[in-house]
Amino acid sequence: MDEFLNSKFLAMKRFILICGLIFSLLFAVSAFHKSQTSITGRVTPIDGANVAWAISGKDSATSNIVNGIFSFAVKPGLYKVMVDATEPYKDAVLENISVKDGQTVDVGEIVLQK
Repeated sequence: MDEFLNSKFLAMKRFILICGLIFSLLFAVSAFHKSQTSITGRVTPIDGANVAWAISGKDSATSNIVNGIFSFAVKPGLYKVMVDATEPYKDAVLENISVKDGQTVDVGEIVLQK
């Protein structure tokens, strides 16, 4: 009888251990599979700027503009996006861009003025 109870106890112990490992693995995968929080946009003309910044309080991000496209990975918050134009174009600034956790905000096309 003791041998029977020991084998049942060991089987239950293994089952609980396996369930715990599966739960831990699922939790770890879901924690790292979170959507990226970002700001994206386009600049016209495509050769009118090389760099853009996203600024929020003490946080900032820089993006190279490649083929007129920029993208920042940012924390949730309220941002100002600045495009550093090349001559003969003028810099552009977009204010009050609100980004929520896991959201990608596309600011659209920024047409640089001469």
